[in-house]
Amino acid sequence: MKKIIALAAALALGAGAIGAQAKDERNHYSIADAMNLADAKAKLNRGYTFKFGNQPHAAVVEKHGEFMSNKKTNAVNKTDEYACQWAFLSAMLSFQDRIAREGGNAVINIRSYYKKNTFVSDTEFECGNGSIMAGVTFLGDVVTLAE
Repeated sequence: MKKIIALAAALALGAGAIGAQAKDERNHYSIADAMNLADAKAKLNRGYTFKFGNQPHAAVVEKHGEFMSNKKTNAVNKTDEYACQWAFLSAMLSFQDRIAREGGNAVINIRSYYKKNTFVSDTEFECGNGSIMAGVTFLGDVVTLAE
């Protein structure tokens, strides 16, 4: 009986150790590659401007506020990069909807804010890659830019 209890305890501990080793990574991917996906080109197509990091932009005519876009996607049977590109597109579509609601024409100063850690880049975004999910969180300023 003691052997059975010991075996059950060992199996339970082993299962916990396996669960504790679940994938939880932060990776950086190309903004240009994500924006050049066919779906991104087709769906991010309303004439809005998206500027990451410190990319230059036209003068700000009106500020509508800072907003967050936090999106996740199923990563099963996808490469880490492809899953992150899908999460990126979802986040950008959310920003596109926010621009329309706020009456602006752009989101500027877009920066990654995954798990409340800021990553600023003109060329890359940060994505969390897990075993079954990938996630992107952005902060950005919705504005109206001079034309």
